[in-house]
Amino acid sequence: CKDKYNVLPRPHWITTYYGGHDMKLVLERFGSNIIFSNGLKDPYSSAGVLEDLSNSIVAVYTTNGTHCMDIGSARKDDPVWLVNQRRREVDIIDAWTKQYYLDLKSYLRSL
Repeated sequence: CKDKYNVLPRPHWITTYYGGHDMKLVLERFGSNIIFSNGLKDPYSSAGVLEDLSNSIVAVYTTNGTHCMDIGSARKDDPVWLVNQRRREVDIIDAWTKQYYLDLKSYLRSL
């Protein structure tokens, strides 16, 4: 790397930058409102988060999906399972947004 690109190797950068080797612990302490979306046909899914870590750090997955399939534009010929996965993700985000505004309203009333 140094000779070819003038960059020093930093083998521990990823784990340092993203919170170490215990991602679950880091996310439980410092994360919120995260959806980990996986399609189990994606070869990377086995390294992904496949179970909820908390009420606001959730795993949504399907046995049919592939890498990033659910974030593509909706199409008329999308399979039902994909439509359902996207709907679930939207419902989760919608609930978070509604809760935020309820909390904000309550906070402002307390002032």
